[in-house]
Amino acid sequence: MNAKKSNWLKNLGPGILFAGAAIGVSHLVQSTRAGADFGFGLIWALVLIHIVKYPFFQFGPRYATATGESLLDGYKKLGKGVLLAYFILNLATMFTIQAAVTVVTAGLAANLFGITTNPLYWSIIITLICFTLLVTGRYSLLDKLMKLIVITLTLSTTIALIIAAFNSTNTYSFVQIIPEGAVEIGFLIAFLGWMPAPLDVSIWQSLWALEKQKDKTTEFNTKQAIFDFNIGFMSTLVIGIFFVALGAIVMYNSGETFSDGAVQFSKQLMTLYTKSLGPEMYIFIAAAAFTTMFSTTITTLDASPRAMTKAFELLSHKTYKNMYWFWISFLSIGTISILIFFKSEMGFLVKTATILSFLTAPFYAIVNYILISSKHTPEEWRPSLQLKMLSWFGILFLIGFSIWYLYTI
Repeated sequence: MNAKKSNWLKNLGPGILFAGAAIGVSHLVQSTRAGADFGFGLIWALVLIHIVKYPFFQFGPRYATATGESLLDGYKKLGKGVLLAYFILNLATMFTIQAAVTVVTAGLAANLFGITTNPLYWSIIITLICFTLLVTGRYSLLDKLMKLIVITLTLSTTIALIIAAFNSTNTYSFVQIIPEGAVEIGFLIAFLGWMPAPLDVSIWQSLWALEKQKDKTTEFNTKQAIFDFNIGFMSTLVIGIFFVALGAIVMYNSGETFSDGAVQFSKQLMTLYTKSLGPEMYIFIAAAAFTTMFSTTITTLDASPRAMTKAFELLSHKTYKNMYWFWISFLSIGTISILIFFKSEMGFLVKTATILSFLTAPFYAIVNYILISSKHTPEEWRPSLQLKMLSWFGILFLIGFSIWYLYTI
């Protein structure tokens, strides 16, 4: 029995990496702010966007394990223009995304560890640590590290929420709210953009699934891959609700205005939590916050170079020995450069990155659906009618919300 449990845990991989990548800015910053500004009023948006994006994320590990190739290989089969479009979109967004997650992590590190309160210095330190871990340990280290981080995050967040609920004497409304006005709608789109993650993470999922299949000590077929993904995906939903609840219980109607600076924001976050929960809970909140963001930072720093390496090799019809090194170095340098240029303005970087992710989501949704439904996918693993209908709804929703946002700005 213990052996079966051990094998079950060992077989988990890409789904946990998905959770590690997803549970970050969308949860700690955006979900907490949603709770602080709207109480429990945006739970509908959190649940709905998980339903909408679910099939397109799931198609990543489904396609990879059913065909033995990544979504990027599939994109090329649909036409070189599709793969080139991805390459350009990712090149245009990956630096801003990495800068956004790194600066949030840096702000938390500055408050947790001290040493310096300069978010730029902490951003450089964190980037170098992640870079070193990835180029020395690569996937196997990331796989093991993420399981520990996600378990730590889940436990610390759950404990914090339980204590907050017991200590609170306020009453809360669960009436759902549809934001009005350009600022509120802008926040909603940013909230949806990275909840639970940008849709291009489906490509990372397909690459991670292929890496997992290289481990001959585990059985990672398509059925196992979908099960693995579902666990990671459901954890992002549950923890997302937890963070909204924490924001609503601890911060709603507090009168505080969040700073756009990374260090100031994280200090406000810690102060508001400890003021309500007591100073003895600081270590739990700090552990939940920092592990959340560190997991996102290291997974994004790994995944974008993997994806760009694969896309470049497919476009050039060549294999390059040190291409991963080039892209991870390029991304690290570009990230620090953006943080220097924008003086580590967390609010601007987060808003820009999340909105860009939402506006590019229809592209990934449409292409992933076309690929998984095409002749390039074995017939037994093409989506069922129910999954197709959910996909159609999701595509219309993402296009409709994007048009609504562009119309209101």
